[in-house]
Amino acid sequence: MVTEFIFLGLSNSQEFQIFLLVFFFIFYVGIVFGNLLIVITVASDSHLHSPMYFLLANLSLIDLCLSSVTAPKMIADFFSKRKVISFKGCLAQIFLVHFFGGSELVILIAMAFDRYVAICKPLRYSTVMCDHVCFGIVTAAWGTGFLHSVSQLAFAVNLPFCGPNEVDSFYCDLPRVIKLACIDTYRLDVMVIANSGVLTVCSFVFLIISYAIILVTIQQRPSDKSSKALSTLTAHITVVLLFFGPCIFIYAWPVPIKSLDKSLAVFYSVVTPLLNPIIYTLRNKDMKTAMRRLSKWNVNSSVKF
Repeated sequence: MVTEFIFLGLSNSQEFQIFLLVFFFIFYVGIVFGNLLIVITVASDSHLHSPMYFLLANLSLIDLCLSSVTAPKMIADFFSKRKVISFKGCLAQIFLVHFFGGSELVILIAMAFDRYVAICKPLRYSTVMCDHVCFGIVTAAWGTGFLHSVSQLAFAVNLPFCGPNEVDSFYCDLPRVIKLACIDTYRLDVMVIANSGVLTVCSFVFLIISYAIILVTIQQRPSDKSSKALSTLTAHITVVLLFFGPCIFIYAWPVPIKSLDKSLAVFYSVVTPLLNPIIYTLRNKDMKTAMRRLSKWNVNSSVKF
């Protein structure tokens, strides 16, 4: 029985691994700093205590957690010639990746719903997006992520692993791990596509239709009133494309593209969690203003001490 898995990593070149080490370390520091900054800013600034920013803070927290499942292990493995993870550790990675990934999917749908109500039904916004609804949405997001990850783990936990144990990646994910099982995995591959793939594609199509409706509504309004809404909506759509693009290729594409597998995995687990806070802060005046207030408060507090 296999008791551990060996990651083949991103490259066999020692020089290139040093470059990747520096590159991903800087990226991960940016992920931690950027997403924590958004969470702290939203929590501390009363001007941002609204449904949209509450959901944004949850998105940043999920991005931070999602990246932390894979990035620290990947960075540590650059110092080791033999990149090993235990069988239980591999299952834990599968569980956590799908837990946070499933939760983020629901949060993105909730953010689209929030923008739809705010732009298309503005008079009902405060009634529809009340505190109870927002907390219920976030609870549903984490609950959906948990149920989704349990369903994914059920595919792998009882599989017989008796031979090859080399995972051609830098972290454990279900499509790669089940290929190492000592049975015919065709049906499992189909079930993974039916579970994660269909969920991802349906959610993506739903979001695209929702944002298309919102864009049509914005275009029917005067330009001075629509500019701010359009700027916020552009940020949301960009984040949706960044999240769902790699997911569709990883979980829903019927024929795996081996040349892109690792690049998409890196983009999904490291690049997207860094770009999300950059997109939301650079394109959002309220966030930038709140961060300035937070920095001034920190400076004044340090002067007093």
